[in-house]
Amino acid sequence: MSIFGVRKTQLVTPDTALPGRSTAMPVPERHEILGTALRPPYPAGTQVAEFALGCFWGAEKMFWQTPGVVSTAVGYEGGFTPNPTYEEVCTGRTGHAETVRVVFDPAKVSYGELLRRFWESHDPTQGMRQGNDMGTQYRSVIFYHSPEQRAQAAESAAAYQQRLTEAGYGEITTEIVPAGEFYFAEDYHQQYLSDTKNPYGYCPDHGTGVSCPIGVVKATD
Repeated sequence: MSIFGVRKTQLVTPDTALPGRSTAMPVPERHEILGTALRPPYPAGTQVAEFALGCFWGAEKMFWQTPGVVSTAVGYEGGFTPNPTYEEVCTGRTGHAETVRVVFDPAKVSYGELLRRFWESHDPTQGMRQGNDMGTQYRSVIFYHSPEQRAQAAESAAAYQQRLTEAGYGEITTEIVPAGEFYFAEDYHQQYLSDTKNPYGYCPDHGTGVSCPIGVVKATD
């Protein structure tokens, strides 16, 4: 599967990535649903987590519906092209994954709970795809923001791998890497599945658990 001679399931290198641009994408000041800030600065005491788990539309909705989450946004992370467009990311020539930024209040929801929702909302064993969506942009990634997040992510991955192995599933392909530059996606992608933007919007296999083996294989009973 390729476009412009580049395989969409093979990561590009810095010297082969698209050049991008210096101007950031304009996005609304406020979250469509929560009414909170989309960009920093965020409220005192909050923390940031970032996850890639396939199509970011349904993933963002799942997180903004989580009690204790203060704000969410969708964007592109883990690649080389500065300020990419959605069309550029879709070519596979930026190296980015579709990513959800989650701003949360740790007094109300733990990072561990966000990890649980991450694992149980997609299939982390599929490599450079998620369901019918093929390409490096759909890979599974945890972008950690602190040593504590890294340790919790690694511990949770080991726990889920054990349960998946016991149930006869394959190896987790999720990357656990330091958070890099998060490039906000275009305005129309932010809170895409809100009732005002797309009341009948649909993102296959996300937020339903249908295609996810972990939807029935939990880390803890």
